[in-house]
Amino acid sequence: MKNFFSNFKGDAFGGITAGIVALPLALAFGVSSGLGPEAGLYGAIFISFFAALFGGTATQISGPTAPMTAVSMVIIAGIVAANDGSVEKALPAILTVFLLAGLIQVGLGFLGLGKYIRYIPYPVVSGFMTAIGVIILLTQILPSIGYYPKEDVEFVEQFKLQAEEVILENILKEEAGEGILVLENFKETITRADQITSEQILNESQTLAAKEASGTVGALKVLPRALKNINWLELILALGTIFIIYGFKRITTAIPSTLVALIVMSGIAYGFNLGYRPISEIPGGIPIPKLEMFTSFTLGSITPYIFTALTLSLLGAIDSLLTSVVADNMTKTKHKPNKELIGQGIGNSIAAIFGGIPGAGATIRTVVNINAGGKTKLSGMIAGIMLLVVMLALGPVASKIPAAVLAGILITVGIGVMDYKGLKAIPSLPRDIKFGPLKLSSEVLIMIIVLLLSTFWDLIYAVGIGLIIASLMFMKKIGDLTAERSDVKSLKEEAWEDETGFPQQLKEEVFIKHLKGPLFFGSTSDFQALTLQIPNTAKTVILRLGRMQYMDQSGLYAMEDMLLDLKKKDIEVLFVGLLKQPRYMMERIGIIPDFIPNDHIFKDFKTCLKWVRNNVKDTE
Repeated sequence: MKNFFSNFKGDAFGGITAGIVALPLALAFGVSSGLGPEAGLYGAIFISFFAALFGGTATQISGPTAPMTAVSMVIIAGIVAANDGSVEKALPAILTVFLLAGLIQVGLGFLGLGKYIRYIPYPVVSGFMTAIGVIILLTQILPSIGYYPKEDVEFVEQFKLQAEEVILENILKEEAGEGILVLENFKETITRADQITSEQILNESQTLAAKEASGTVGALKVLPRALKNINWLELILALGTIFIIYGFKRITTAIPSTLVALIVMSGIAYGFNLGYRPISEIPGGIPIPKLEMFTSFTLGSITPYIFTALTLSLLGAIDSLLTSVVADNMTKTKHKPNKELIGQGIGNSIAAIFGGIPGAGATIRTVVNINAGGKTKLSGMIAGIMLLVVMLALGPVASKIPAAVLAGILITVGIGVMDYKGLKAIPSLPRDIKFGPLKLSSEVLIMIIVLLLSTFWDLIYAVGIGLIIASLMFMKKIGDLTAERSDVKSLKEEAWEDETGFPQQLKEEVFIKHLKGPLFFGSTSDFQALTLQIPNTAKTVILRLGRMQYMDQSGLYAMEDMLLDLKKKDIEVLFVGLLKQPRYMMERIGIIPDFIPNDHIFKDFKTCLKWVRNNVKDTE
């Protein structure tokens, strides 16, 4: 406990400073997620406190981040759409997905998988991060110019017919659930249809309009309408926020420019009573657990989202551990990856129970904490406590913040989160693959595929597809490189030094082949051609395997096929220098001793040569 408070002053200052930086971002991420500003605050409070308490990186500040919010936004939109556009109805299922993601993170930590996160290829991470930036920019254009599709009467009117179809479909589903035969009792359907109010049709039309305009594709679809209906006050508030964020950094970085922009622009809008659009009201009082996620839980409501929860947990793990590496470099310490995953998982699980959006280790907030003097876990816990105090004391004040100001803040986040290092490297990366006459870089191709799929289709599938393509390309490259160095091709053999004394009269009867390098899927086709090299006069084949360190399943079966061919031709095979791993593989499926008896396996060429002299006769 003494060690816990050993740097109290530095940790307090670091935690408070990081909390101040986190405040505007937490509100902005909450609003953009679709669950409201309080969801962002709850996420920041609980994740920051519990991830610090149980985590494995002393100086890490955690909370909602751009990548986690972008994925959460997609999940929330999908579940809300499946619940007739009602956030209230969808909330238990949404929070259950977030809770499941947190529990999966805890499980990953206990299984010791934290150390494997670093194997995710850079082009996949780069494409994903740039896509996050593009998604944030495109989705924040509409609120930054004050355009809300649900409030555009002309746009909503277009969905009236579709809304009536949806409502009628729901009536038919209700009747089917109640056992009413529609065609036999059509009067009941008409009676129920007559009870539909114009307000219900309007609500359904607004839900469909919002769905049509959601995501990046939706935002681009309605952008022409939005540009014709710009709310100039909202646009000025958003541009003023962006200008202050970038401009104030030139004056000083001691005070977070995001917070300055939030206070200044909100003060102007409220002080001059400009008639702006505020964010939704932040509830006062202590956060209360959302127990309905347990009381109304059904397995069917969560089953479609298990893969989504897994992806969200993996993204949080990557996001957090990358920040841990940054913290290590700054503090010259070493984080514990598995413990960090457990801490992040506990933080996300508790945040979900209280209605918060998920998060991860936040690089900027962590750097701010370290620079302000934070050295122990206490700094992250203080950041969470500080945000709770601000929410309790200033909740009603924060509810007056203009929505356009938060949109402006998010636009700067979107610009900042893109991977410019990866984008700048595109012209200089080697063009190592061909598509007809075109020569491209495989790494650039992966990055662009992940970027486009993430932006315009699905973040989760994009990462999965990117990983598969990267893995296949990696295997191809390694296969080509290893096959190049691995001498299993149909080449003229050069005698090794210990073969110089081989009996001249037996050179027609004995064929010696050297295998240099692993026998695996990338070299099997060359190895399978080995039997074609063996002269018709040969009655014995010596395979020198002292440099064949590894054999995979493809190599194993290629070896079995070759030995079977040689056995049919009554050619004896001798192994020299067989190493442990290939021997184990061949023993597992009976190549040894069925095809190659133990007395045909020799430790060195000298003992093999002795056997040859005693057992192979010159047939000429």
